[in-house]
Amino acid sequence: MRDTASSVTWLFVPGDRPDRFAKAAAAGADQVIIDLEDAISPHAKDQARQAAAHWLTAGGQCWVRVNAPGTPWHDDDLSTLGGLPALRGIVVPKAEDASDLIELAARLAPGTDLIALVESARGILNAAALTNCEAVARLAFGAIDFALDIDADDTDDALLLARGTLVLASRAAGKPAPIDSVTTNLAPPAAAADARRARALGFGGKLLIHPAQVREAQEAFRPTDAQAEWARGVLDTAGQASNGAVGKDGHMLDRPVIDRARRIIDRTSGTHR
Repeated sequence: MRDTASSVTWLFVPGDRPDRFAKAAAAGADQVIIDLEDAISPHAKDQARQAAAHWLTAGGQCWVRVNAPGTPWHDDDLSTLGGLPALRGIVVPKAEDASDLIELAARLAPGTDLIALVESARGILNAAALTNCEAVARLAFGAIDFALDIDADDTDDALLLARGTLVLASRAAGKPAPIDSVTTNLAPPAAAADARRARALGFGGKLLIHPAQVREAQEAFRPTDAQAEWARGVLDTAGQASNGAVGKDGHMLDRPVIDRARRIIDRTSGTHR
């Protein structure tokens, strides 16, 4: 299984726009996903699949979001792309059933990772089973489709339970923190605000739809200067004490607080997310 735990920014690029593949690869995102699903109209599916295959055989590397199991294009997506060595992994949309993921993984080259994109009530309720699949590297959240499925508004409050469920399921399974949904608003503050909210909830990454969102999402997932200063102060104080629980500014610094400070410093240096 490839190391995807430290990957924060996951940039989609439409499969029917091969002219954008190189630009996406150069945008600075941790991972690039060529999209064969929602961004592609039915009449362009074959063209997009072939463009992705050409990119992967001509020196490019990427993930690919295939069409969902049960759709007319799913089998062709896997048979065309599944054995290509430059394929970093498959993003599986509408992930709901662990058995589907097991069957899908069996059709791919050994060691090919899956991102299970959870976009429905059934998928949320089955999140623990999905993330426990051996081939699943991480979970990801599709907020737009999920809100449609449960007939709710795409708001923080309406989707809080779903997001929390994915975070808990990932942690319980020992998998990296999940990847949050896309931000469709391309105005500069939007993706950053969504990324900060996702990080505060325990997410470890974010799906993106435009190169301009990459830098703001990366910055939002890094600790703030104030957080880093607090963490350094905690570790300095703890390092000077000999007992298990120490005090700083009138507050007790026990093991969980010290461990949290270490995680913040690790994220500041990019070694942990």
